[in-house]
Amino acid sequence: MAAVRVLKGSLLVLFCLGSRLLHASDSTGQAEKGPPAPHRRFEYKYSFKGPHLVQADGSVPFWLHSGNAIPSADQIRITPSLKSQRGSVWTKNKSIFENWEIDVTFRVTGRGRIGADGLAIWFTEGQGLEGPVFGAADNWNGVGIFFDSFDNDAKKNNPAIVIVGNNGKLHYDHQNDGSTQALASCQRDFRNKPYPVRAKIIYYQKTLHVLINNGFTPDREDYEFCAKVEDMVLPSQGYFGISAATGGLADDHDVLSFLTFQLTEPGKVAPPPDTEIPEKDKEKYQEEFEHFQQELDKKKEEFQKGHPDVEGQIGDDFFESVSDRELRQIFEGQNRIHLEIKQLNRQLDMILDEQRRYVSTLSDEISKRGAGVPGQQGQVSLQGLDTVVKTQDEVLRQVGEIRNSMGETLRLVSGVQHPGPAGAIYETTQHFNDIKEHLHVVKRDIEHLVQRNMPSNEKPKCPELPPFPSCLSTTHFFIFVAIQTVLFIGYIMYRSQQEAAAKKFF
Repeated sequence: MAAVRVLKGSLLVLFCLGSRLLHASDSTGQAEKGPPAPHRRFEYKYSFKGPHLVQADGSVPFWLHSGNAIPSADQIRITPSLKSQRGSVWTKNKSIFENWEIDVTFRVTGRGRIGADGLAIWFTEGQGLEGPVFGAADNWNGVGIFFDSFDNDAKKNNPAIVIVGNNGKLHYDHQNDGSTQALASCQRDFRNKPYPVRAKIIYYQKTLHVLINNGFTPDREDYEFCAKVEDMVLPSQGYFGISAATGGLADDHDVLSFLTFQLTEPGKVAPPPDTEIPEKDKEKYQEEFEHFQQELDKKKEEFQKGHPDVEGQIGDDFFESVSDRELRQIFEGQNRIHLEIKQLNRQLDMILDEQRRYVSTLSDEISKRGAGVPGQQGQVSLQGLDTVVKTQDEVLRQVGEIRNSMGETLRLVSGVQHPGPAGAIYETTQHFNDIKEHLHVVKRDIEHLVQRNMPSNEKPKCPELPPFPSCLSTTHFFIFVAIQTVLFIGYIMYRSQQEAAAKKFF
């Protein structure tokens, strides 16, 4: 009995321990799930991305660029690879949302093993258009994420990503690469990568996260953790910006995209987008609208003067729509096919006429020679001519078939060019398929005709020229040569006598 009681007691203890472990594991699993993700909304006024990034006047919509920054259609080159360059781009308007996420895609490329100086991503209370801190102003109020590529303190800890916060009173420590002021940092090489480098910076519930895609793979979501700063207080409203600078060494700092998202906590209603436009912007847009309207009226007047036959206002029917242009191109192609088939048909008619004349000529020749050539040789000639005539008849028949096929193709093309009111796209497609089949038949018949009339073991030869008739016999030739020789010798003797007579006078 005592053993049974001990066994029951041990089982009870194991049961209690198991229940506690299960409860602990359930609570841990709930804790591992974490809070739900925030709601993301794209903010186009605080973002830019190619292509067609730049307007006609060289500006980027909703952004300002300064210094040596060069906007283009696909990217913004913050600084070129020249010494002592500074550049930056900043949003025109302050953000009005407390939590945000930015996704920046950039390239830092240079010829040397070491680059300088680096690139910075900003969220500050004011626009730091120009200054000594990676091309932006010092004593900022906000946060800067620095991609520092030059090792100023000689600790061999660069390239590095450094997060530095400022309340507007601190001077950046260049000599130590900001290590004395850094809130967090990580070492990552972001220069000369095969793919663009991506930085995702999230500020949510007073916590700043920095994630990096190192640019080794084309996967856009291949991020790895870099740094985290908790209990970070930033201005409720601020400007987003990105800047870069070069020194004695130089790199190209190119930004391909800067995407901004507003983050809203779950359960809270996202604030509506801005519906009110500032009065200053309203006046500017109104002036631009009036200017464009005046230019449009001038162009209308010039067009009406140059085209007096067009009466009244030009409506939408005056311009060609996309569908009309496609139909016009289709019919132009059909007209070209129609003309080509007509040309082929004419050529086939000419070939057919020539073959008929040739057959009639051969038939007349056979009838003439059949009565005048006796014996076996005449029979052989008659047999050869019969073979030629049969071959020509076969050629005529095949050419006739080709002509009929071409006529059918021509009829189909004409039917496609003049469809009825109820013609559909399916019928047009069927016509084109029939045309293709007939063209294939024509091609096959012509190849067969050529192969039949020209055996593979025989090559076409040019006709041999008849022997050239000779009008001079051998006897006449020798007589002519003898006369020429006698005349030549006589001339030589006469010339020598004249010279001997002339020498007597000297």
